[in-house]
Amino acid sequence: MLTAGFDPAGRGDAMLEAAVDGPPDAVRPGRVALDRPPTPAAVLVPLVERSEGWTVLLTRRTDHLAHHPGQISFPGGRLEDADDGDPTIAALRETEEEIGLSRTRVTVLGRLDPYLTGTGFAITPLVGVVEPPFELSPDPFEVAEAFEVPLEFLMDPENHTLNRVVVEGRHRPFWSMTWEQRVIWGATAGILVNLSEVLGPG
Repeated sequence: MLTAGFDPAGRGDAMLEAAVDGPPDAVRPGRVALDRPPTPAAVLVPLVERSEGWTVLLTRRTDHLAHHPGQISFPGGRLEDADDGDPTIAALRETEEEIGLSRTRVTVLGRLDPYLTGTGFAITPLVGVVEPPFELSPDPFEVAEAFEVPLEFLMDPENHTLNRVVVEGRHRPFWSMTWEQRVIWGATAGILVNLSEVLGPG
C-alpha cells in the first residue's frame, strides 16, 4: 500500500543494470544527465475501480504539442506559481484542465519515484484513486483521447520491454508496453514499471 511521502529511492537499479548491456556509465530509465536545472512537473497516476477490475486512466497527447506530441501520458504538467511548489496541487489542477476530471473525485495515496526526462522535466508521479462514476471533458487542444487500460496488464512484468537507444554516444534505456496497438513508452512506461515494483506480486 502506498503511503503519503512514500519514497522508494533507488529500487530496481540492480535489475536494470543487469538487463542493459551497456558501458558502466549507461544511463538508466528516469536518470539522465542534464546541462541545466530540470523543470519541476507532476502527473497523476489515476487508478479506477471497475466491476471487472482496476484500470489506469491514460491520455494520448495531440500531435501538434511542442513536448511529447502524440505520446501516451498521464494527465499532468509543469508546476506553476499558483501551485506553491506542491506537486499534488499541480497534478490535480492539470488533470482538471486536461481531461475535466474534478479533484473531488480523486483520493491521492502517495508518490512514486521522481522521473527525470531527457527533455528536462523532473516529474513527481502522484498515485490517486478515482471514484466512479465520473465524466471526462478532454481539452481538444492538448488531449486526442482518454482511455483506460487494465491495471493487471500494466503490472505484469511479462508486458514490460526494456529498450535501448544510443544518444550522443551514451546508452539510454527506456521501458515500453503495448496494449491494443497503443505503445506506452518513455516516462509513462517507466512510472508504471515503478508502480509495479511498489505493488509487488499479486
